[in-house]
This record gives sequence, C-alpha cells and structure tokens, in this order.
Amino acid sequence: MTTTRQHKVSRLLQKELGEYLQRQGSKIAGGKMITVTVVRISPDLGVAKVYLSIFPGEKGEEAVQAISDRAGLIRREMGNKLRNQLRHIPEFVFFLDDSLDYFDRIEDLLKDE
Repeated sequence: MTTTRQHKVSRLLQKELGEYLQRQGSKIAGGKMITVTVVRISPDLGVAKVYLSIFPGEKGEEAVQAISDRAGLIRREMGNKLRNQLRHIPEFVFFLDDSLDYFDRIEDLLKDE
C-alpha cells in the first residue's frame, strides 16, 4: 500500500522521466520509442522501480540495459530538473514492461479459437 507522498513522487517522476526519455531515449536506445508505464517508489523514497514500454519490442532488453547503464546520468538530470520539488532524487532501477506483448499474445490465442 502506498502513501500519498509515494504516489505524488512516483507520478512526478513518471512525468519527468517520460519527457526526458521522449527527448533523449531515441539516442540512447537506437531509435526506439520509449514510454514510462509505471514508477513504483520504495517507502523511504530511496529507490524507484521504473517500468518501460519499448516500441518496437524486439531487442527491448538491450534498450533497457542501455538506459540502465546511464542511470546515474538520468538521475543527475532529474536532480537538476526537480531540485525545487524533491530534496532527494531516488536511485533508478529500470525494468522492461512486457504487458503489451502479453495482451497481444492473449488476443492472438482468442482469435485462433
């Protein structure tokens, strides 16, 4: 269960990370479109799990790894952007959100029947 503060911080980070990855993501991930689907933040606001949806989906793990390699740079950019709103910028841990692929697979199975 998340607190109100966790919810506000996660929404703020989702918005700002989304804008950053919209501008810089294609350079980092080799021309792929990156969307931040969910940000889950720990109760102490120290770690943020960021789930990314990547289009096109092939080699999505490589794109997430490239973004993870630049997590320190991304954190610094978020610190510069959010310094008046957050005292402490959390560590970012990036994951691939493959829920769209999962839904497509279910849809294909339902069409086959």
